[in-house]
Amino acid sequence: MPTTATTPEIALWRQQTFAAGRVVAINVGGLTHQDSLVEPQPAGNRLNWIVGHLLWAYHEVLPLLGQEPVMDPALLKRYARGGRPLTDPAQALDFQQMVDAWQVAVERVDAGLSKLAPEFLDRPAPSSPSGNPDETIRTLLTTMMFHQAYHAGQTAVLRRIAGKEGAIK
Repeated sequence: MPTTATTPEIALWRQQTFAAGRVVAINVGGLTHQDSLVEPQPAGNRLNWIVGHLLWAYHEVLPLLGQEPVMDPALLKRYARGGRPLTDPAQALDFQQMVDAWQVAVERVDAGLSKLAPEFLDRPAPSSPSGNPDETIRTLLTTMMFHQAYHAGQTAVLRRIAGKEGAIK
């Protein structure tokens, strides 16, 4: 990850993108599609859904950052915010395909952030996941980084629920 950025915020977002990307990559390393389908008890989303949801979230901001999606957005609709938990494993996308796409998405988010003009940050955002009528690109990206970190942390717990040893020491 290059260390130059146009604002301290952009530098921080790039570092957060890199960190969340590594956390997910490490935690899903060596896991199979079947591992991703283990259902946490008494409730919660499967690892397959979490990784798909992380991809879906980045797909929502990639165009804003001038980047192309890494997968057909229609495939990720199943993993959208507010979607039902994945209860039928037959509805799950191939885990390795999503893991591979995750790495590309992380790279594209970083590339988009590296070219982001500071004056763009205070423009109104095209949407607001929190319902904020005053959402800007700045606040949207800040929320996105928190969202990605939150779910990246869940991958460590879901790895253990799948019966695997923790990956981050």
